[in-house]
Amino acid sequence: MSGPDPRCSNSDMFAIAVKVFAASLLGSRNGSLILGRLIGVDIRQEGRGNAGGPKALRTHGKFVALGVVLIEVLKAVAAAAWLPRLGAGSADALPWVQVACGAAAVIGHCYPIYFGFRGGKGMATLIGVYAVLSPGVLLVVVLTWLASMMLFGYVGIATMAGAAAAPVYTVLTGQGMNSPILLFSLAMALLIIYTHRSNLARLRSGTEHRMFRALLTRRH
Repeated sequence: MSGPDPRCSNSDMFAIAVKVFAASLLGSRNGSLILGRLIGVDIRQEGRGNAGGPKALRTHGKFVALGVVLIEVLKAVAAAAWLPRLGAGSADALPWVQVACGAAAVIGHCYPIYFGFRGGKGMATLIGVYAVLSPGVLLVVVLTWLASMMLFGYVGIATMAGAAAAPVYTVLTGQGMNSPILLFSLAMALLIIYTHRSNLARLRSGTEHRMFRALLTRRH
């Protein structure tokens, strides 16, 4: 698949830029921080780690964590499925606008302008984008995450493995090197690994949480 039509008018390019910016604002609505405000806490100040679903689970339990994940997934679906289709636009450019809006939503989640650029680590939002872009990639990411959790018991390792599986899958299924889904999945895998750098540091020091393995296997 080729890139966006180089003959796009200035008005088309402006419209795309507005959509991408709107997607970043949508991504900046961090579920942990929104729900945290409702219950009177700032999740960023509790325990350690960023303001994401795993942190919400550790500090406030499964129902708050479920609400956080739901918000992150739904905002990503809106950013990748709804925003790119607003107004007129080239059908050829749509996949590129979708991945641009999806990437903006994930980055906005990690570095939300509403919350001092301190957000989550991006995986739940990325899952929502993959639900729109490629259910096949989504399935591979989820299965890789589950398998890694069962094998290693660390949510950080599972998350990075799941993100890294996406570009591998797109290559193995014959996507061209310039396809929007491959470029998107590669960029997002690198971003997810970067946002989990503190997890890697704790793994090296032996202080990373293993509680998620116990939740899945019921072993203590």
